[in-house]
Amino acid sequence: MKHVRRILLALAVLSAGVASAPAAGAGARASAGQAETPPAHNAADASDARLGGDEKRTRFIVDLSNNIEFFAFTLPDPYRVVIDLPQVGFHLPAKAGKEGRGLVKAYRYGLMMPGGSRIVLDATGPVRIDKAFILDAIEGQPARLVIDLVPVDRETFMRNLALQAKPPRQSQPKADRESRAEDSGDIRPVVVIDPGHGGLDAGTTAGGGEAEKSIVLDFATELRRRLEQTEKFRVVMTRTDDSFVPLGERVRIARAAKAGLFISVHADALARRDAETRGATVYTLSDQASDDEAARLAESENKADAIAGVDLSTEPGEIADILIDLAQRETRTFSTQFARTLVTELKAAARLHKHPLRSAGFKVLKAPDVPSVLLELGYVSSPHDLKLMTSEAWRGRVADAITRAVVAFFGSKLARTVGTN
Repeated sequence: MKHVRRILLALAVLSAGVASAPAAGAGARASAGQAETPPAHNAADASDARLGGDEKRTRFIVDLSNNIEFFAFTLPDPYRVVIDLPQVGFHLPAKAGKEGRGLVKAYRYGLMMPGGSRIVLDATGPVRIDKAFILDAIEGQPARLVIDLVPVDRETFMRNLALQAKPPRQSQPKADRESRAEDSGDIRPVVVIDPGHGGLDAGTTAGGGEAEKSIVLDFATELRRRLEQTEKFRVVMTRTDDSFVPLGERVRIARAAKAGLFISVHADALARRDAETRGATVYTLSDQASDDEAARLAESENKADAIAGVDLSTEPGEIADILIDLAQRETRTFSTQFARTLVTELKAAARLHKHPLRSAGFKVLKAPDVPSVLLELGYVSSPHDLKLMTSEAWRGRVADAITRAVVAFFGSKLARTVGTN
């Protein structure tokens, strides 16, 4: 395993440039005002957004507090229009983006990373950005971002992708640097906590408006605190704020930190809003899902990168496939061991789903050399589960149970592997 890890790390270094390169798109650059603001502050605030027009021409408008630079481009499969912006404070109506018009089915928006925001328009088919510009504020009217779309055939759409310039490179989302493994000679195991979703990807949403991304970030922050209190581990968070982090980047963070364990935290919901389905579930990686619900959830979670507009994932070559397979055999054994330990500890602290241990093909669990699990805390579609997940006392109790499972896992794992890796 030691030799496989070294080879995999070398391959990761060689492919790093490919993994971070965004896809090309047909686009239009526009700028108005050159002043730059520090990443910690909003470059502008958005107060309203709306769609107008029909299937022949659709206009998307965003009201802004001031002029900003932006970059708009298109992507296929599914057809999307992506608008990259400096950090924007979105103060839009709660239902903004959920209903479409004309060539746009729906749209979503949010923080991509400190200093950068993104809007994604889901198109009904292949489209071209006919106009993209900023209107100055005038006579009491706010500044406005305007995007005009017209329909094209797929051949024209794909030809435009090749002809137009690539969107500007954005810096990779930063992991929690306070606990990065390379910052010291500390030999304690690294535990990576991955709060799901974030930024423009809200995840599931409860009837009262509570978003999964906020629920799981609150829980992950508490879990980090409990783990650090033991003084047995170094803890890295894939995000500590409302930023979007691509699935591939979450895996990269875990591998770069040489993590001994990766815990991705989520909260599920059923489309039927079935309030009777409740409880926590622990998932491990499998090429075939353990049941239909596991398959549904994996498919939903794996769409996160498409929701963000740009898929940053890469496919390994044949040699990498062989090495990854060797590493994954041992890694999956460790993942299953931790999942079972976690379910045992959670029984005393939280209600579990009737089938609490499952498997599916989650992209975020695919680090070949990092034992990984995905924990669904409960269902936001269940009023009972939602009340618990937003309870400070419940968060503390469940975080303690997970901490006990982590301590037990590393105790048994290190007993078998010290001196061999």
